[in-house]
Amino acid sequence: MSMYVDIGDETLWNPSNGAGRLFVRQIEVFEAELELPSGIGHKHQGDPDTLEIDPVVFAEFARGLVAWHCRTAHSVILALSEGFVATAVALARRAGIEVEMPPPGIGPVAGGVQTDVQVPGNPRTASAAVLTALDTRAREMDRWMSR
Repeated sequence: MSMYVDIGDETLWNPSNGAGRLFVRQIEVFEAELELPSGIGHKHQGDPDTLEIDPVVFAEFARGLVAWHCRTAHSVILALSEGFVATAVALARRAGIEVEMPPPGIGPVAGGVQTDVQVPGNPRTASAAVLTALDTRAREMDRWMSR
């Protein structure tokens, strides 16, 4: 068995049920964290195996997700979020949604207040390294995600 993640009539991803269920649960976590809807929902009421992407809503979510991920300087948060963010970026790219990586140098205090301070300090403070890792991971995910 498998799931389908569609945009219109095109299937962007055909994950196994286990990977699909995990992805759906992570969507809920990141929607709450970002306070943004993802634009990903069940295509048909009662059909848990087919998800539909609203491209306008998902574009905003994916861009917000990347900006959020790249602003953090917390190694554990980066590690916990990288796989989901990379998957979302790969889906966005497949959907023709441009998700720009923020320029290096946008630090963890963008917007004024720094939260989730890590003690001791973060060994991965270079935002360029975070951007490179995310882009590399998204390209890997695209190769691994069956259609």
